[in-house]
Amino acid sequence: MSFPKQVWNQLKNKSADEIISALKRDGAILDTTRGSAQVFRYPDGRRVAIHYHPHKTYGPDLLKDLIKDIGWTEADLRRLKLVK
Repeated sequence: MSFPKQVWNQLKNKSADEIISALKRDGAILDTTRGSAQVFRYPDGRRVAIHYHPHKTYGPDLLKDLIKDIGWTEADLRRLKLVK
């Protein structure tokens, strides 16, 4: 998965709270929690685990893996207002 540089520049400053909020706007429901891990489930059965630490941002590799696991495209990121 590859996004333009301006998209990555905007994404790298997103906190865990902002990513989780976007997941909820996208239709994901909090399924289970254990420690700092929160597992979200989509109605179509997809699941994604997020390690939640308030106000912390994710490193570039972890963020890239999260977006890949969730399956978001650049259009999805714009629709969810994670990037302009």
